[in-house]
Amino acid sequence: MKKILPSILSADFSRLGEEIREAESCGADMIHCDIMDGRFVPNISFGPKVISDVNKVTDLPLDVHLMIENPENFIDEFYKAGADMISVHYENNYHLDRVLQQIKSHGIKAGAVLNPATPVSSLENVLYNADYVLLMSVNPGFGGQKFIENTLRKIGELKEIIIKNGYNTEIEVDGGVDLTNIKSISDAGADMFVCGSSIFNSEDKCAVIKKMKSLIGN
Repeated sequence: MKKILPSILSADFSRLGEEIREAESCGADMIHCDIMDGRFVPNISFGPKVISDVNKVTDLPLDVHLMIENPENFIDEFYKAGADMISVHYENNYHLDRVLQQIKSHGIKAGAVLNPATPVSSLENVLYNADYVLLMSVNPGFGGQKFIENTLRKIGELKEIIIKNGYNTEIEVDGGVDLTNIKSISDAGADMFVCGSSIFNSEDKCAVIKKMKSLIGN
């Protein structure tokens, strides 16, 4: 089943617990958490403490996306905080296969992330070890950006590699996903959809999530 993942980066942090509970009650499938260190990407978000607090207010799985340098030094900490899935970037990781194994050693799902300029062929030698691939459809660092259309082609290329090799790897897309493009993204082969401002900045979160689910066939 395809899944909708509201990204709390776009939530109102003064009422974060309430925002998350509302998204959950509206039918969200997971909660997406963007971790940024101001070095790998030009912004700073939050750390394990927030993940731990989020874990206390929802029963939904937490999808933690590490946009940080030396992510291998923080895997254990985010796992202990309550992450159910952790993804790390190809672009800043010389030992991606090892880090994927490190994540999976905790019994949680491991994901590999590609920035918009990075070809999907970069992952061919580690794809066997990834539970999912997160394709960035904006340049990482800030919410509210416009979806990069070339991502549709990348989804198709990645899906072809997955099918060719008989992998069970899922495809997640993050950046600019909204009601105008989620069907095209789904039709291209995506399984998980990270939606930030399109959900948290809407007047009716439930209506948006319900419409998104109908568009992706859920």
